Amino acid sequence: MSADPDVVIDVRGLDKHFGPRHVVRNLALTVRRGEIFGFLGPNGSGKTTTIRMLCGLLTPDGGEGHCLGFDIRREAREIKSRVGYMTQRFSFWEDLTIRENLAFTARMYGLDDRRARVERALTELGLADRADQLAGTLSGGWKQRLALAACLLHEPALLLLDEPTAGVDPKARREFWEELHALSAKGITVLVSTHYMDEAERCHKLAYILNGELLAQGTADEVIAAQALVTWEVHGAHLAELANSLRALPSVEQVAAFGAALHVTGTDAGALARELAPFQSRSEYAWQQVPPSLEDVFIHLMNRAALEHAAAP
Repeated sequence: MSADPDVVIDVRGLDKHFGPRHVVRNLALTVRRGEIFGFLGPNGSGKTTTIRMLCGLLTPDGGEGHCLGFDIRREAREIKSRVGYMTQRFSFWEDLTIRENLAFTARMYGLDDRRARVERALTELGLADRADQLAGTLSGGWKQRLALAACLLHEPALLLLDEPTAGVDPKARREFWEELHALSAKGITVLVSTHYMDEAERCHKLAYILNGELLAQGTADEVIAAQALVTWEVHGAHLAELANSLRALPSVEQVAAFGAALHVTGTDAGALARELAPFQSRSEYAWQQVPPSLEDVFIHLMNRAALEHAAAP
């Protein structure tokens, strides 16, 4: 078992192939007890494969480490019994009620005191008033609550949530994240994959994965600071035309619309200032330097990885 009881996930050199596809490459993660750890990356980047290796559903081709103190290669059974895993797709029985789904899940886990556990989950997740509603008639947000309730029945120490809020409305997403922070306060560790930048900012720490490789890890502030980006915001008329002109500048890496403004981002502060100066002198535009966003950083990481891939022999 891992020497530090506060380290819940500690893996190094994780590698996984599916035939000729190299899905996860030399990946290392460290997640501590009670953290909400955001796992970010585009579709096909290796997030789901990594999550499945961590919870014992897939065996790595290479690498080593521990999850909940158990060896991910030799003790997968022990890990599976102590982890709550919420998949991307709703995987419950639509012709059963919420209560029946939870009762069936409790039986599959072989839990004792199943009726009390189910009733407690219904109450804690706000499902009691809908307990006799068929799962197939639930909205996306209520299906999400049912899935989370099922994950918590066996009182896991670690939740692995694979894009749990995809297709869920903003109110339900906010309520879901409030529940995750309440669980974190109780000492439950959460690793959650997401595409949403507002959700990434709610995490204690983040990791960004692309093409199976870990490109960044740390708090949101640490991830942003490490890339040393410079971002200017501009307001004014005819921003679409301005955007086309700015994209032609050598020092400009990104130009993106943010509401009624543009964000203009680069890595060389001096060159960017010189090339933007003629545009900043024009009275029809109002410019100010702003902190780069997580979205700016992740687009930068994707662009850099694409350039490195194109330059590789």
